[in-house]
Amino acid sequence: MGYVADRWHKKKPGPDEPECGEHKGLVASKAHGKGKRWQARYDDPNGREITSLHRTKTEAEAEIVKQEAAKQTGSWLDPKAGRVTVERFSLDTWLPSLNINSRSRTEYEGVLKRYLVPEWGNREIRSIKPSEAGAWQQQLISKYKLKGTYPNRVSRYVRGIFRLAVIDRVIPVSPFERIPAPAAEEKATQPPDVAEVRQLITNAYDDRWAAMIELNALTGLRSGEIRGLRLDRIDFLRRTMLVNQQLVYEKGVGMYFAELKTGAGLRTLPLSQRTVDLLAAYVKKYPPRADGESEGLIFVMADGGLIGESTLDYALKSTCKKAKVQPRHWHELRHHYASVLIAGGENPKVVQKRLGHKDVMTTLRTYAHLFAEAEEKTRDVLDAAWAEPGETALEEESPQQGGRIPESRRRQGVLRQVSG
Repeated sequence: MGYVADRWHKKKPGPDEPECGEHKGLVASKAHGKGKRWQARYDDPNGREITSLHRTKTEAEAEIVKQEAAKQTGSWLDPKAGRVTVERFSLDTWLPSLNINSRSRTEYEGVLKRYLVPEWGNREIRSIKPSEAGAWQQQLISKYKLKGTYPNRVSRYVRGIFRLAVIDRVIPVSPFERIPAPAAEEKATQPPDVAEVRQLITNAYDDRWAAMIELNALTGLRSGEIRGLRLDRIDFLRRTMLVNQQLVYEKGVGMYFAELKTGAGLRTLPLSQRTVDLLAAYVKKYPPRADGESEGLIFVMADGGLIGESTLDYALKSTCKKAKVQPRHWHELRHHYASVLIAGGENPKVVQKRLGHKDVMTTLRTYAHLFAEAEEKTRDVLDAAWAEPGETALEEESPQQGGRIPESRRRQGVLRQVSG
């Protein structure tokens, strides 16, 4: 149990010390008349003494009762903890608590220093109000001009900071608790179809780029994953590929091989026979090097050097120009792979695993429109399966278009009329 101390008077005065002129029977201390008189003292749940100053003895005693009760119920908060600034808690507590690699740490730190520290860096973390949290999220769009899914991502980082502050009992509740996050506005992906990918393969000005374009369309690898792919990750007999590393670039460090960002990225892909044949033919013509930094890599530069991300992007853009198709980014070949799986009837969970997404919601957000198209195909399949003999051949003239419509479409029109 805590106790109250009188700061203005000595607890054990000497025998010859004069009596306080203001308070009878007491001996004044050096702090007499300076600041608040009464000091509440109590131990926190870890046994560390906590103190606070109060104007009256009654207020100090009430504070002790309040804090002791909070310890008993598990709701105790360090009154001084919330005084830490947003910048210090973010960089010194939240960032080190994350189980991320150095590249992700650099990325997160950059985000905080660009969008959070300039706004709230010097503020005490306990001082941020819900209204300010909502306004800050709006600034990501209005002031910083962030678009697409980026405002949502930045907001998630910062919301995580305040969530940890609650868990660490630095603040009682997060200012973001009832504030909705910015919508993750995913752009509908329009990946190249098989015909376009074939054009790119045909017009690639080097065997290396042709093979990489085709392999990526057949496996959906990320840029770093295909550039860091080693021959010993391919099981030609079982027709599988182990994806467990990537080639990355970090400012001040250069290119190096690293583990994948998440455990979900670690995956074994089933390979089609076309993929196996492609790899077998390529490594036969261009055997991987047996030593050096590119040892075992399937794809390297002509001089044996590592392939940078910008080099790969430039190669694809040049190929697009030669093929006379719209400019494509390397990631769109990954989208092509996903679109083929979805069109083939693979469920979202399987697509998630093949792509190495962290969760299935990421897959659904990215490819929602493709799944919707697949649902329409499902309806047509069911209509065809349950049609009476010869019914699927029935067609009607379309007076608006001068063409013919299938019976299943005619039924949909009838259903709309009945429901309407």
